[in-house]
Amino acid sequence: MRQTAPNTGLSENAVGMGLMALAMLLLPIGDAFAKLLTGSMHPIEVTFARLVAQGLCLVPAALLLRRRLRGSMFSPVVALSGGLVMVTLGCLIGAFSVMPIATAIAIFFVEPLILTALAAPLLGERVGPRRLIAVAVGLLGAMIVIRPGGGLGPAAALPLLAALAYALNMIVLRRASGARSGLTIQCGATFYACLGMGAILLAASAAGLVEPALDRLPAWGWAAILGAGGFAATSFVLIAEAFRRVEAGTLAPFQYLEIIGATAAGYVVFGDFPDLWTWVGVAIILASGLYVFWRERAQGDPSRPTARSRSRRFRSR
Repeated sequence: MRQTAPNTGLSENAVGMGLMALAMLLLPIGDAFAKLLTGSMHPIEVTFARLVAQGLCLVPAALLLRRRLRGSMFSPVVALSGGLVMVTLGCLIGAFSVMPIATAIAIFFVEPLILTALAAPLLGERVGPRRLIAVAVGLLGAMIVIRPGGGLGPAAALPLLAALAYALNMIVLRRASGARSGLTIQCGATFYACLGMGAILLAASAAGLVEPALDRLPAWGWAAILGAGGFAATSFVLIAEAFRRVEAGTLAPFQYLEIIGATAAGYVVFGDFPDLWTWVGVAIILASGLYVFWRERAQGDPSRPTARSRSRRFRSR
């Protein structure tokens, strides 16, 4: 009789964490392609093109992993998620067009802190004073990165708005993930985001606010669109697979690897490297976010849903 090695769970955790780390290092490459495109196209058009390319790349992934599709892909709650994805990505690409990728991502990473602040009023979760203090300290770190009057100007609001939209999307996903798999939500949300951003692009073009450039785009531009969508779609599939294997609380700190990937991509492609004060702000944001994650796990209550059942957090941007 053939014997199989027992599954200790260690290998699943290792694979899940490896997939998450890889996804967080690949995602900024897609962002670098998007930033390149903003030199030739309006950020609204870049957002639409990236979403369409992302959707096209998700189709074969969904077919290959069709057994992982569960629940309704097209519903009001998934449409709401798609709208928030559209806002998140549109604001980030708008930020990429006027600031280094690493700076935009650093500001965007106040999202876990915003989510913590919103958990009490919108989810009815108990948030203690120490976590609220961590939120305030993290927002102070964001202010150090932004340094009002230091050059970013009103554009600094774009990654902050992206962080707010993403935090709201996480709350929507907590409601939707009980009856749907992560891959199902990702595919449906991308479809709705494409429709919404397409409508915005048509309206902006009709009003003369955006001059479409897709018809004049050189070959490298089309390759960049495919690259932006392909790296994003690949990252989302990897993240969904990681959360299928490992609890959300274990994987959450790996999200901060995206800042490393964003810094490397910004330096290699654009020659951008964060200055000292940006790194100080990043360190404060990271420390605050990691403290919030630690407090959530330390304060776990057996009567409350676990991290896995309550929040399958995956990036939808």
